[in-house]
Amino acid sequence: MRTAKNAGMGRLEDKVAIVTGGGRGIGRAIAEKFAAEGAVVAVADLDGATAAATADAIGADAVGLAADVTDRAAVTAMVQAVHERHGRIDVLVNNAGWDKAAPFIESDPADWDRVIQINLYGVLNTCRAVLPIMAAQGRGAVVNIGSDAGRVGSSGEAVYSAAKGGVIAFTKSTARELARHDVRINCVCPGPTDTPLFASMGGEGLRSALVKAIPFRRLGQPADLANAVAFYASDEAAFITGQTISVSGGLTMS
Repeated sequence: MRTAKNAGMGRLEDKVAIVTGGGRGIGRAIAEKFAAEGAVVAVADLDGATAAATADAIGADAVGLAADVTDRAAVTAMVQAVHERHGRIDVLVNNAGWDKAAPFIESDPADWDRVIQINLYGVLNTCRAVLPIMAAQGRGAVVNIGSDAGRVGSSGEAVYSAAKGGVIAFTKSTARELARHDVRINCVCPGPTDTPLFASMGGEGLRSALVKAIPFRRLGQPADLANAVAFYASDEAAFITGQTISVSGGLTMS
């Protein structure tokens, strides 16, 4: 049952959406925004308890599901559960991500594997499960969360930048392939955003330096990203596909 705060028509009214990494940070903000816009949200997260807590908080028929995006079988099972419950999947948001900052020449190859598995293979796994469903429906929207690190590079995040650059290129290629099925695929690239992941990667020195570099003189907030994702997921973006937009407060303009 839709909660009172989400009553009325929204841009995503009754669309069925999956949001990976939806338990916290940017993913939770996206799930909250989608529910407020009328969507039925499946919140997928590695931490099933966090996913369930987010789903309970937003209401509106949301459900929390435990899913490791690096595990193709687990992703397939999660997608099948959503599809069987609702009969369709209208929106997929690939938000799950992870990084560990370090200069490349000091980095641990084991961390390379984890970064690439979560940030790139996670997108491949979910898209492989969802895109055939959307193609058969003859409609759908995918929003991949990239990063400005994948557009312009980021010191201390070489492998993460490579993985996110792969997400951007994958977005463009799949957008070309799926356009004939009326499936739109776009990419939203956050700049520095005030999330637990950002907090884990640097102290006040990094925060202060970035705030000074960003023309708007603040870090992004999860809601800033959620607003852009909701637009791409909505029918307002019906003639937009294969595009990459930065939500960075003007830090990157090229």
